[in-house]
Amino acid sequence: MSKINIGGQAVLEGVMMRAPRSLAIAVRRPDGEISVKSETVIPLSERFPVVKLPIVRGAVALFSSLIIGIKALNFSANEAIAEGEEKEELSSMAIGGTMAVAFGAGILLFFILPLYLTKLLVPIIGQSNLVFNLVDGVIRVTVFLVYITAISRMKDIQRVFQYHGAEHKSIFTFEAGEELTVENVRKYSCLHPRCGTSFLLIVMLVSILIFSLIPKLWPFYFKAGARILLLPIIAGVSYEVLKWSAKHDGNPLVKLVIAPGLALQRLTTREPDDSQIEVAIRSMNTALELNGGHKDDRLVV
Repeated sequence: MSKINIGGQAVLEGVMMRAPRSLAIAVRRPDGEISVKSETVIPLSERFPVVKLPIVRGAVALFSSLIIGIKALNFSANEAIAEGEEKEELSSMAIGGTMAVAFGAGILLFFILPLYLTKLLVPIIGQSNLVFNLVDGVIRVTVFLVYITAISRMKDIQRVFQYHGAEHKSIFTFEAGEELTVENVRKYSCLHPRCGTSFLLIVMLVSILIFSLIPKLWPFYFKAGARILLLPIIAGVSYEVLKWSAKHDGNPLVKLVIAPGLALQRLTTREPDDSQIEVAIRSMNTALELNGGHKDDRLVV
């Protein structure tokens, strides 16, 4: 079991853990009880061998993670509300619509807005394609950092970030081969090299290189459209970088490469209390039990 990779996501008052062939969501209800939902997951690579290819697997992992994440958030939102309040399950169409809106908002904020602002700065920065893409990249990363910093100040989000910390600590404990107890989990770091926060930062940096391939003479709308079409490639390349760094995180050079992502996690994680650690442990134990001891070296983002 210690050889499998397990990933997760913080949700409202809980944690979702995903093993190669299973996932579990544990949520602390208002009455103090922990509600758990689990299901078996069949890897897409078994049905579609093309998914195993480098770059392709990263793009697929991104979109599948978005779908699973929205479903997990929907479950946690319903379980975290007080008894007697109305609960509402999202339909497949509603989940698809939510994902489309979230994805569209992210593209506009982190990819189209920086391009537009950089375009306005052309009279100042000149016509150099290199300078244009560097300025565009700096603006993109700045917008991302401002966004993360802003939401980290929200009280409800801070609790989610505590569960995020509990998720990372539990994963570290499992990877160390230790028993999943509150005492063992508590001593580990909140900062994990395979975190989605680090992945998003890698996406921001990789996009600088890939967007530099777009001809500078193209009109704004062509450039914006090309950026959207290139996102799966950016996600795929970023996934490979994250997977490589996770396998070589003991190398001094790799440590230097992943340092910015770990530093950013100081904004997206908080030290959890024991009750939050208990929820993360429950989620992981359920996912591992359902996974059935299957050996798999697939990286779960």
